[in-house]
Amino acid sequence: MTTPMIIALVITLVMIILIMTEKLPFGAPPILACLLLVLFGVADIKTAFAGFSNSTIVMLASFMAIMAALQKTSLIASFKNAMYNMATKGGFKAYVLLILVVMLGSSLFGTGSTAYYVLTLGILSTIPFNEKLPGSKIILSSGFAANHPLIPVNVALQYGIVVAVLQSAGAVVAKISLVKFSIVNFILSAAFIGWCLLAYKRLPSHPIASNSDTTKPQGQAAVAMPKWKETTTYVAFAVAVVGMILQSKIGDAGYVLPGLAVTALLAVNVLDFTEIRNSIGSPIILMSAGVIGIADALGNTGLTKLVGETVAGMLGTSINPFLLVFAFCMLTSILATMTGSTLGTVFVFAPLAISTCLSLGLNPTAAAVAIVISGWNGHFLPIDGMPAMIMGLGNYKLTEFWSFTIPMYFIRLLALTAGALLMFPM
Repeated sequence: MTTPMIIALVITLVMIILIMTEKLPFGAPPILACLLLVLFGVADIKTAFAGFSNSTIVMLASFMAIMAALQKTSLIASFKNAMYNMATKGGFKAYVLLILVVMLGSSLFGTGSTAYYVLTLGILSTIPFNEKLPGSKIILSSGFAANHPLIPVNVALQYGIVVAVLQSAGAVVAKISLVKFSIVNFILSAAFIGWCLLAYKRLPSHPIASNSDTTKPQGQAAVAMPKWKETTTYVAFAVAVVGMILQSKIGDAGYVLPGLAVTALLAVNVLDFTEIRNSIGSPIILMSAGVIGIADALGNTGLTKLVGETVAGMLGTSINPFLLVFAFCMLTSILATMTGSTLGTVFVFAPLAISTCLSLGLNPTAAAVAIVISGWNGHFLPIDGMPAMIMGLGNYKLTEFWSFTIPMYFIRLLALTAGALLMFPM
């Protein structure tokens, strides 16, 4: 390992320890880590703080402000009342129903949609505190549910990547069944549901960050807005969501539409500037933006490639196919989370795994399928967009976060590996 690799790795570990021990306020450790990267010459200022100009972060920050406006509307007040009543009647039933509803919505947006998980977490964070179904039980389970389609039909992106990595590695395989590929995703989602059911009683029970003040009347907007202001808020929300969904077609304009929507809300006085400033500069945004610089540094030093080549060499030529696929899934998912580049990590490690399979005389399709999907299934560290937002909104300690995410991580990858091998025998 080179000196920059070692320094970047040490700084990352220090950041994780500070998050875990809560020695610094939430959101501060990544900023400190970015400063240290510059101080020790691992990255320049532009690279270290690239997260603050990252298109996804710009979109996320603006959307946080829109959610603050949306919480003033009668629609959200009614939603809070409905959820509160549901929780009062039966916590576990409401818990399961929320997970299934979120997963059903994910079927339309596809796995890992930034627009969908931001929207979902924003709405979930408005559910008022209730002892029978506290927000801390909802955010972890239903938040990650946004990554798992209940009916996996919108899988074109991942399917295309599987085909691409097989071709790039020179593998000659028969046409991959899209139905079988969807079944692998369903097996993964089923395993996630199973874990959520098992984890219900062990999930923490406390108010979340956005509703820790339980003295306010449940399900009521703080100040009733005129009808035209509510309508303006709904239109701004719709514009932001449409922009995020269509980003792949309209380019960077999709990222800035939420910001323009926030400007409109400021102009009609739905939000004042202080509310907007607090939303876009929230600890969640600082955490999400700060970790991008850390992720870029780990990738730029060559650590990602070094680890991949080392693991591939250690696996050798006489490993069990299940262990081979599982090992590469772990490697891909861990480094995709740490580097923040899912596609980049997949395109590094999938060809390595495919080449290993070919050298062993094995069909590499299962390996390609599992490894590609695993890139969207790390999340046990709060240093990527979705897990960072979940940890922040849920007001969790790192130990509480890990008690759910680490078992979830292994359960998902084991199910993914088994499902891929079942559908595409090696």
